Formats: sequence, C-alpha cells, structure tokens
Amino acid sequence: MPELFDLTGKVALVTGGTRGLGRAMAHAFADHGADVIVSSRKPEACARVAAEIAAKGRRSLGHPCHVAYWDQVTALADAAYDEFGRVDVLVNNAGLSPLYPSLAEVTEELFDKVVGINLKGPFRLSALIGERMAAGEGGSIINISSTAAEQPSPEAEPYGAAKAGLNSLTRSLAFAYGPKVRVNCIEPGPFLTDISKAWDMPAFEANAKTSMALQRGGRPDEIVGAALYLAGEAGSFTTGAVLRVDGGTRL
Repeated sequence: MPELFDLTGKVALVTGGTRGLGRAMAHAFADHGADVIVSSRKPEACARVAAEIAAKGRRSLGHPCHVAYWDQVTALADAAYDEFGRVDVLVNNAGLSPLYPSLAEVTEELFDKVVGINLKGPFRLSALIGERMAAGEGGSIINISSTAAEQPSPEAEPYGAAKAGLNSLTRSLAFAYGPKVRVNCIEPGPFLTDISKAWDMPAFEANAKTSMALQRGGRPDEIVGAALYLAGEAGSFTTGAVLRVDGGTRL
C-alpha cells in the first residue's frame, strides 16, 4: 500500500540532516515525494545535501543551525516557513556525545553543550513548529533518541540523561499538540555511521555477537522504514511512542 508512505506535497525538516541517519532520512523523504529542509552546523554541508535532494526533482533548502542556540532555532523555523509556508514533518536528529576523561572532568561548558543539542534544541524547535502545525493542518514530529536513554552508558552519562529527557518530552508533546500533531521517538541502537569510524570495530563486533539479536551494527538506510512509518499515514494512530530500532540490543 504505497499511499501509506506517500509524502507528496509534504515538507520535511531534518536537523543533523547532512550525514549519517539524518542524511538517510532526508533522502528517503525526498524519494517519497516530500520537499526537504536540511540543517546542520556547517553551511557547506547543508548546501551540498540540499543540492543532492534538488537533483531528485524536489524543492530543497539548506539552512545552517546550531540547535543549542534559541536564536538560531528561531531563524531556522522562520526560514522554513518563509520558503515553503509549512512544515509537515519535523525530525529532531541533531545530536552530540563527546568523549571526556572522567566524570569529574566534565566541564560545565561540555555538559551544557550536550544537553543543549540533545534536549534543549529539540524542545525549542518542536515548540516553534508544533504550535504552527497544531494551528494548521497538523503534522508529525519525530525525535531521534538513543538506547543510551535506557541503559547504563559509561563515558556518555550526560548524553544518556539528555536522551532520556527527550523520551519524556516526546510523550508530553504528544499530549500538548494532539490531536492534530503526532509526536514520536525513534530510539536507535548502534549504527555504522561516520561516528563508528572511531570505534574499536573488532571489539564492537565481538560484543555484538552476545548483546544484539541481529549481532551487528545497523546501516544508515535501516532507519528509513521507521521514519517513513512515523512521518506519513502509515503511522496515523501512533503518537507518544518510543520505537526501538536497535537490532535487538539487550537493555
């Protein structure tokens, strides 16, 4: 039933949309008929991915934004509505999980940065766009969380706490903006994106054999099915949900 996943005439905005899972979702939305706004912190990356989407015959806009800064988030929302007049699908995908030598050495600046990008930014952008969606024809907001929100995450404690907050925010916003706006969360496990290039892959693969039902990391394109389901009519009765896409990671 392809109409359940048809996004023709829709406008999607994806933060962190220039690489990894964000880029995969942005391209998938375009492939299914949507016009797409892609955002990340680097202007040249935004322009590059917007050009890739335009080459598919879709309207596109690349707009740089650091989502931890509310003035930049406001500018992003305004640019989307100035260009397209609407946003039907918002994906809060931008994320950050920097390494640190010890918990005592986590600086206030680093802590605020992690919470700002992973929780504060999605809250503000969802508020700005969710209100316009609710006042208009409705829409779908998709937050991208992490299994770190549900399981101990050594060397990523502030990140896991921020993502746990994002899970909670998802449920709250579903009630705040329902019934016209659906708000859901995808909780990915380990995906083999650019970030994984820094991993000890032999150690990861050995651990995956016992900790993951599928015994491997995910490919970026394997997030697409869940995103399309939540974005369109296929997910019309799904809201306030946290959908794990984690290869059967043992929590």
